[in-house]
Amino acid sequence: MKIVIVGNGVAGISCALAARKRDLEAEIVVVSKETPYFFSRTALMYAYMDMMQRPDLEPHERSMYENQNIQLIQDEVVDLHSDRSTISLRNKGELTYDRLVLALGASPNMFPWKGADQVKDGIVHFVSMQDLDNCERLTPTTQSAVVVGGGLIGIELAECLAHHGVQVTFLIREPYFWPVALGAEEASYVTEHMRDHGIDVRYGEEIASIEADASGRVSAIKTNKGNTLAAQMLGICVGVKPQVEVFKEATTPPKIGRGIVVDETLATSLPNVFACGDCAEIHFPNKKEDERPLIELIWYSAKRQGELVGRNLFGDAIAYRPPLFFNSSKFFEIEYTTVGQVMQLEAGTPTIYLKHPTKHASVRIVHKDDRVLGFNMLGSRWDHNKLEQWVNERRSPEYCLKRLKSAQYDVEFGHVSFAGATSQSIALAKA
Repeated sequence: MKIVIVGNGVAGISCALAARKRDLEAEIVVVSKETPYFFSRTALMYAYMDMMQRPDLEPHERSMYENQNIQLIQDEVVDLHSDRSTISLRNKGELTYDRLVLALGASPNMFPWKGADQVKDGIVHFVSMQDLDNCERLTPTTQSAVVVGGGLIGIELAECLAHHGVQVTFLIREPYFWPVALGAEEASYVTEHMRDHGIDVRYGEEIASIEADASGRVSAIKTNKGNTLAAQMLGICVGVKPQVEVFKEATTPPKIGRGIVVDETLATSLPNVFACGDCAEIHFPNKKEDERPLIELIWYSAKRQGELVGRNLFGDAIAYRPPLFFNSSKFFEIEYTTVGQVMQLEAGTPTIYLKHPTKHASVRIVHKDDRVLGFNMLGSRWDHNKLEQWVNERRSPEYCLKRLKSAQYDVEFGHVSFAGATSQSIALAKA
């Protein structure tokens, strides 16, 4: 069997390794236009801040691909002919396949702001290795930058620019930082922490127009509040979307909605073609009438989907079931761990909120009917497996509060005591 995987991110490489484990003889080819080797996208910021070298971003030794007999091709896919089981590459002709996996990832959102079409340089994103190259090229000649978008990628880019001595203005159109993931209480001290690091954080303010200098490089941003901000770089970090454009124009395209439409086994509308990771739009049978198909734009889910497809290529037909949601990151020095359902719940859902009396650290336990639904933990390190266990066991909030210490890592890795914290009962303000 010949397996061709388009995309060498975590979904694609997880698929390749799972397929190799399933079949030692299969021919496995991975195609990517971005980089020759899989790298950890979540570690881009550490390369930008000179904490890691480019090869350090690669989770696997380069010899692993040869040892696992996985062929890597750096090229761009430009067409798909499912009637003859081939894909066309920009530079290296056609590849035949018996099974094809589309693990295309996501691309950054962009909006038609006034003046953007006149800009030739200075607009950056922070998703790909090419984005990192662009940021590093521009940084030495940048004194001021504007970052737009109040989520994880935005705060990472702001931190990187500040690390290089760039004055950063962070425009967030929402009333506080990342309301889809954080409560107003957590967001308030995350904002304070950003400002302590010199970031000019502005809420309810967004781009009205972009100005360029005579060379076409970004020179200033005008906002909806009438402010003009000098800037030689503009970071657009307003979310990502499934990267499916090339396959919309394919000779034999798969069915495409917001992403590439797949069933619960992650099979597309085309025979012997699967999709996984950020580009996959999963349609489950018997879904509720108002329930949208699932797109999971998160590293952990992409890995899980890739591993499942690596088995389903051989006819296993395993249905994908989304795991309990989990994510972790950092807001500058503030650790962040979230598990389960936290913010996207109906208004009035009760929560227990504990804030450390002196540190930027807090605990939020979301619950209903004496059952914990999820956790938002900031300012210290937590064992997400323990938190997941409590959610899955339907433990009460009181049960979890008594055992919080058991879910923290030891003091060497950032243990913070909440013994002096005051507990508050807070209902979610909005759905």
